[in-house]
Amino acid sequence: MSQNPEACRLYLITPDEISDLDRFAALLDETLAAGDVACLQLRLKGASDDEIVAAAEKLMPICHKYDVAFFLNDRADLAAQVDADGVHLGQDDGDVPSARTLLGHSKDIGVTCHDSMHLAYKAGDEGANYVGFGAFFSTDTKTTEYQPELDILTVWDEVTELPCVAIGGITPENCGELAEAGAHFVAVCSGVWNHPEGPAAAVLAFNEALGLNC
Repeated sequence: MSQNPEACRLYLITPDEISDLDRFAALLDETLAAGDVACLQLRLKGASDDEIVAAAEKLMPICHKYDVAFFLNDRADLAAQVDADGVHLGQDDGDVPSARTLLGHSKDIGVTCHDSMHLAYKAGDEGANYVGFGAFFSTDTKTTEYQPELDILTVWDEVTELPCVAIGGITPENCGELAEAGAHFVAVCSGVWNHPEGPAAAVLAFNEALGLNC
């Protein structure tokens, strides 16, 4: 997942459920064609291993067509199986050293660190490629237990070179303040897929808000 040092980029997360994989694949192609997206995280809560693998095999080539990195949520074992570009780990979804053993050193590992600099330092020390802070704003995507202040992004950006991802309730209207505070990526789910004008329009709106050249 490439980081433009002068711009905050869009980190796209799939909906929790994909009822029609072929239809979603076509929608994803249209969405990624619309503008700059750094990566897609496949996050299918409650899906079987076979369903996750099938979705990965369908969606990953579309991501690579647009030079978008493809990550799996939680499952380092399945990420290794499908040769994904990386995995994103929650605090209860395995550890960085074990994921690194499965994936090797050419893949990216991200870790959710909520509102904790301590967890972020620990993830970095263990070899994570990026850390995630949030939720910064209220979100319907998942239950919000932690709500860090914006200055955690600023402090992190000042004291380390490890990229950070801002998570939670992010829209084209509020993403700019996260970028200004020091976020290197903004992770978005419903802000894209539930955008009133459609996901492609959402990508364009995020790109414009983040000052990215499409």
